[in-house]
Amino acid sequence: MKNNRLNLIKNTLKHNIAQVIAVTEKDVKLELRFKLQIIVNYINPIITILMPLIVFQALFNTNESYGPWTPENYAVFILSAYNLTLLKNTIKGFPEQLRREKFWKTLPALIIAPFNRIDLLLGIFLTNIILISVPFALFLIITLILYPISFWTLLFILFIYLLIALIFSGIGLLLGVFAISKENMWRVLLLFLDLIFWASCLSYPFALFPSIFQIVILLNPLYYIFTFLRMAWIDNNVIHTFMNFYPHFIILLAIAIVLPLITVYIFNRIFRKYGIVGY
Repeated sequence: MKNNRLNLIKNTLKHNIAQVIAVTEKDVKLELRFKLQIIVNYINPIITILMPLIVFQALFNTNESYGPWTPENYAVFILSAYNLTLLKNTIKGFPEQLRREKFWKTLPALIIAPFNRIDLLLGIFLTNIILISVPFALFLIITLILYPISFWTLLFILFIYLLIALIFSGIGLLLGVFAISKENMWRVLLLFLDLIFWASCLSYPFALFPSIFQIVILLNPLYYIFTFLRMAWIDNNVIHTFMNFYPHFIILLAIAIVLPLITVYIFNRIFRKYGIVGY
């Protein structure tokens, strides 16, 4: 009885891994056909960080620091903004990939077939990670050169980035189901999402915002997630970061675990109710 249960778990795990690999392999090959679009996706975050870089340079001529950010460490803020923007742009990859499958009429075979939505989420997640791995690693190395940290802190930073990527994948899957089932809604949600990111201190530090906007920012969970990532880097002490920013980590971990599960549930509910609209 126990052996049968173990074999069932083992076979189920193998089946799920095979599904994830199949989705990842198919999507990576497909995305590599659009090389120019991939290059544009690498360049866009650079454009995003140019203005904050100019602003920082000008502000440090009149003030020595803004919150924890000084001329010595602000490169961490700017370069992490690039990698975070790179991850943020993967959110759009979910609806775009599902809409492409819909256009080619291959989506029913993928969605209606016996296919675990978590496997779909992980497959597209791995596809996005593979596609952005080169510029992500490059900017991570540049940050390390400009502001070195210990090996253990680096591992912790990579773990934080992984959790952030899972959160963004959950958001992307939510947009994806609206893109195939309620087309008028997903672009509205995308606009709402842009406003959330604007109020997250992704590109500009908290201290630069007027007090009325700071109140709004403090209600945004993404602000605490991005702050935790950056503080972990400049602290360069995992224990110290935990002690001083443990509420931030709790928010990060809770959202990374709960959000993908919730979005998979919402995906199933909306898809069952509306199906694939537009055929």
